[in-house]
Amino acid sequence: MKTADQQPSPAPSFFSAGLAARTRAADIVINGSTVAYWTYEPIQATPDTRTILVIHGFRGDHHGLLRVADQLPEMRIIMPDLPGFGSSAAFVSGKHSVEQYGTFVTDFMAALGLGPDTVLLGHSFGSIVAAHFVATHPGTVTPLILINPIAAPALEGPKGIMTKLAVLYYRLAARLPRPLGLALLRSPLIVRGMSEAMAKTADTDLRRFIHGQHHAYFSAFANRESLLESFTASVSGHVAEVAGKLSLPVLLVAGEKDEIATLPDQHRLAALLPDGVLKVIPGVGHLIHYETPGPAAGFIRSFLKDHPA
Repeated sequence: MKTADQQPSPAPSFFSAGLAARTRAADIVINGSTVAYWTYEPIQATPDTRTILVIHGFRGDHHGLLRVADQLPEMRIIMPDLPGFGSSAAFVSGKHSVEQYGTFVTDFMAALGLGPDTVLLGHSFGSIVAAHFVATHPGTVTPLILINPIAAPALEGPKGIMTKLAVLYYRLAARLPRPLGLALLRSPLIVRGMSEAMAKTADTDLRRFIHGQHHAYFSAFANRESLLESFTASVSGHVAEVAGKLSLPVLLVAGEKDEIATLPDQHRLAALLPDGVLKVIPGVGHLIHYETPGPAAGFIRSFLKDHPA
């Protein structure tokens, strides 16, 4: 018979006990599509409290940035599932393009009454959407924060071959009979392989958590057509192409070992920004939001103190 000292230790929790108390879920209809979004209220508002609108990455949803939101309990954070992902419906009309997502940001902000003191944060594909939105709509938000920003063309350079293979994968999945196409997109082996490739942490519990998050949420998309359109958008644009138009303060938070948004590209992007600062987190790749939310939140907090509303 095992004693108390011999009982296995409980699995670690990667969220604080207070996160649930801050959480409020809601739906809103925008241009005919139902959009799900979550608001994380500040535990206690202070003069430094800001409203941060978060745009998640490709095939993710609001769950991906939860650990970062958890590390910013003094902020009000609003995180929608982008149309076509998570619990949000696809666009009723129009392609799932960077421009269409920019229109969504405009309409979403108007529906929630979010003004120009709103902070806009984009992760990965969300960095493309956020940067292009700001370039097209100057003065709508301030400042801009980009985590693991896509700083260069995905179809060029050393990673271009892998990107082209991914394009073939999504096109094939869209053209196969529906059951086969969905099985390919939601293949546990493919999802796990992607997760293993991006995770850099040696912490086995954290790796298990990351893989569990990807298996739970990576396949929550509206349909194959919207997914293909969104993927095409994600590899057709990048932040550097509009960097010169980003006249507001911009924070870049990059991973030292990021193989998707490489560090040399981040330095080149930072040099193109009129008012940008680059912060690099060592030992992490494209999963800053999962692996190092504390350092990321620290950079965000310091940046917002330097650039108050």
